[in-house]
Amino acid sequence: MTTTPKNPQEPLRAESTPVTSAPARKHAKNPFDKLAIVVVTYKRQQLLTVLLDSIEHLEIAPWRIVIVDNEHSDETKAMIDEFRSTITTQWGTTVADRSGNENRVVYAPQTDNLGGAGGFSAGVKKAYELGAEWFWVMDDDVAVEPDGLNKLAKWADKHDVIQGSRYDYDGGPFYWQYDFIVPLGIPNPIAPAAFGPAGYRVMNTLCFEGGLFRRRVVDQIGFPDPRFFIYWDDTMYGYLASKVTNPIVVPDVVLRRTREIGNWDIAGLRQLNSTSDMNRYHIMRNRGYMARYFMAHGDYRPFLFGLGTLATFAKELIRLVAVDREHVRTGVAKLVKGWLDSRKLMHDQHWQPMPPLQSK
Repeated sequence: MTTTPKNPQEPLRAESTPVTSAPARKHAKNPFDKLAIVVVTYKRQQLLTVLLDSIEHLEIAPWRIVIVDNEHSDETKAMIDEFRSTITTQWGTTVADRSGNENRVVYAPQTDNLGGAGGFSAGVKKAYELGAEWFWVMDDDVAVEPDGLNKLAKWADKHDVIQGSRYDYDGGPFYWQYDFIVPLGIPNPIAPAAFGPAGYRVMNTLCFEGGLFRRRVVDQIGFPDPRFFIYWDDTMYGYLASKVTNPIVVPDVVLRRTREIGNWDIAGLRQLNSTSDMNRYHIMRNRGYMARYFMAHGDYRPFLFGLGTLATFAKELIRLVAVDREHVRTGVAKLVKGWLDSRKLMHDQHWQPMPPLQSK
């Protein structure tokens, strides 16, 4: 296990290296062929700074760092330009991508806010088109551990989808529900936290907060679906990946969360985090997209899925009362609207799943 920082909320400090004269820093041999880190950011420059500083401390230099800016901000662009200069000084250029560029840092501003789902779809697509063979995806409110890629590398020769473990913002372990109950369409709240004798758990979901996957998985299931906007997009991408491979979650801690979120602690391990009314709406609405994917793969069970929707609604009501009590009135309205809109999506005759990039 990686040692927890004394103050997990303190940003990791980049090395101060003159850009004009210092030679490129030596780094460990890269066991990954063309690994791209894909970051999605939106109006959180302070958090993004912490993440970029932590990337500078990686013991393995990534092939590309693709930063999707949903804000298309001049401030973010200036940050990325400075980051690119630092990375070039530190690690030098690398193998050219399909556009002929040898620089490790790629800035990808978007004309509209695509949400997390749209941002990851655009970022994975950009990295794929550049020729990436591995995709390590993350939001802007995390920081990577210096040996994070080293830890993931030991699993990469036998597994195509790997989810590393995380520290929470307070430095404690972050429990993630890696088991998805497909008939109900909900995470398994009692999935064992222990990893067992194999040293890992097979999962049928994914989290875009540190998930790692290989190009051939993208070939078979396509890009992440941007229509989700936020919520359930990574869950369903992991579900689709489980149709073509055996994704795993491992105990190795590869990153830490850097944004403090109000929560209700449950039995000292699991917790309900605070959320927004926009999230509440998409939590319910996007179950319509979820149901359509289940229909496309023969996994849709109307009665059981309905029970899962009721359970999801009940969980969000509990979250409102326990963590976000001041938003009860508006929160309930958003949950109901999302539920109603999910019914419309389930009956949309024009809906089609994201297509694979290569035929079987």
